Amino acid sequence: MPVSRGLSTRRGLLLGVAAAAFVPRSAAAAQDAYAGSSFRKLTAANWRSRLPSDAFAVLRQADTERPGSSALLQEKRSGTYHCLGCDLPLFRSAWKYESGTGWPSFHTAIPGALGLKTDWMIGVPRTEYHCAQCLGHHGHRFDDGPRPTGLRYCSNGVALRFRPA
Repeated sequence: MPVSRGLSTRRGLLLGVAAAAFVPRSAAAAQDAYAGSSFRKLTAANWRSRLPSDAFAVLRQADTERPGSSALLQEKRSGTYHCLGCDLPLFRSAWKYESGTGWPSFHTAIPGALGLKTDWMIGVPRTEYHCAQCLGHHGHRFDDGPRPTGLRYCSNGVALRFRPA
């Protein structure tokens, strides 16, 4: 009897571990609050007609604006930074800081506003971030930011819209 109980317990444990391996994927899919967003159904032509050409290149083609070219580098007012593509709030002005990189940088993002993926475009892995609602590319996240998070969300200003408080 102890043997069968041991096998049964072991089998249950193995089945439980196997089932748990699938939870992160299905949980991640279930947590995509924007899966049904109408912005995800827009074609490239739709986006091209909605966005300025430089914003289209960044948001829809993962381009990068020239460093130092964003007017948002000098923005000091209180407010919120939104995705230019779909107007989803992404960052608060209190989280912006001067990184010295030539791009607007933030140490914190609004929870649930961004998606992450690994980008190999330059031959080394980087963490790309995009708007969770429209999937527009915004920039890259690095681990060299200030407290409290130690993160730097390096943003293309052309992909953002600032809304004063």
